[in-house]
Amino acid sequence: MTETNTASGPVWPEKSLAQLGARVTSGSRGWAKYYSDYGDLFVRITNLRRTSTRLDLSSPRYVQVDPDDAEARRTRLRPGDILVSITADIGIIGLVHKTVPDPAYINQHIARVRLDPKLADSRYISYFLASWAPQQRFVGATDQGAKAGMNLTAVANLTAAVPPLAEQVAIADVLDAAVAQIEALERLIAKKLDIKQGLMQELLTGRSRLPGYSGEWREVRLGDVGNTYGGLTGKDKNDFGRGDGLYVTFTEVMAGPRLVGNRLERVRIRPGERQNQVQKGDVLFNGSSETPEEVALASVVDFRPKPGTFLNSFCFGYRLENRQGIDPGYLAYFFRSAQGRMMVSALAQGATRYNIAKTKLMHLSPLLPPVDEQQAIVAVLRDAEDEIGALQRSLTSARDITTGMMQQLLTGRTRLHLGAAS
Repeated sequence: MTETNTASGPVWPEKSLAQLGARVTSGSRGWAKYYSDYGDLFVRITNLRRTSTRLDLSSPRYVQVDPDDAEARRTRLRPGDILVSITADIGIIGLVHKTVPDPAYINQHIARVRLDPKLADSRYISYFLASWAPQQRFVGATDQGAKAGMNLTAVANLTAAVPPLAEQVAIADVLDAAVAQIEALERLIAKKLDIKQGLMQELLTGRSRLPGYSGEWREVRLGDVGNTYGGLTGKDKNDFGRGDGLYVTFTEVMAGPRLVGNRLERVRIRPGERQNQVQKGDVLFNGSSETPEEVALASVVDFRPKPGTFLNSFCFGYRLENRQGIDPGYLAYFFRSAQGRMMVSALAQGATRYNIAKTKLMHLSPLLPPVDEQQAIVAVLRDAEDEIGALQRSLTSARDITTGMMQQLLTGRTRLHLGAAS
């Protein structure tokens, strides 16, 4: 069943979910009184996602309800049920897999579709409804207004291109295998991110020392060993996207502790504005954010910028005068660690948007190991990041391949070779 061949045969018939024996219902209102810190799973729209038919149960809601209650029986989920969001952001598709806890229920913003298994494979139908063309129709309907919605009759009238049941099963099996690979990569990346976070907590606080290092840690006042500088000011919208200058964006500074310069933007620099150019080894900070926890996230300039490279006006830079005692890459990691975040968030000020003055940063005195240990810690953390980056690229590739497979298999452009069964 792994061989494929292109087909130019007849298009599969379009059938409504009702023609596939669908029994459609939605969840009940008024379940808030049953909310609990534990109990039975209560599925909401936030548990559905457009990138996958698998439910996202990372932020579950629970209810305590009598399973024999009439509404509980009516809205209880079973493996194979298809879920469709029917209010606001309509048409997000989910499938209830065997791994979903039982019992589980849905709220009034979700329709539950239970197909006749003799007529359709619910996995195939969920993949089809979540594919590009049906989703574009849902998105178009949602864009018509904030009160967009679907009634249960409209859900029952949703259509799918339906091949013979054996071919539905075969297609679903292939896509399930591809999705399983994606989910395995997602779990591995999450695990590696947790490991990296743990490394930062241990190594940047001195709770754990790398083998061979035992030197004394000392407090270093940043204002004693370096100076800050500001970003571009006095620019208007006509200066951006043109000119011979370059600037580091706000989002790139916030993205990670290592800035490699692959997303610089063009900017027009006028006479007299060529001071404070970004240099390799500078530590850049975002100066404002919507939350105090995200103020002054640090990123070290880890490439050699071209002359005429500047910093966004919402950011500021820090340049060491003498790097013999501090590795700038270590500082970038430190100010992204839990300890560093506590230090800078305490300095943040604001109401709707939080800011930090660069002069206040100069009064901070982080506890630092000897510079050779700093450099060794940076090397360990960068190795971990490189491994995560490689896995993320593999994940992107796997998602692209799966999307392509869906386009081919769900439209009949590529047919699975079923052997004698076909």
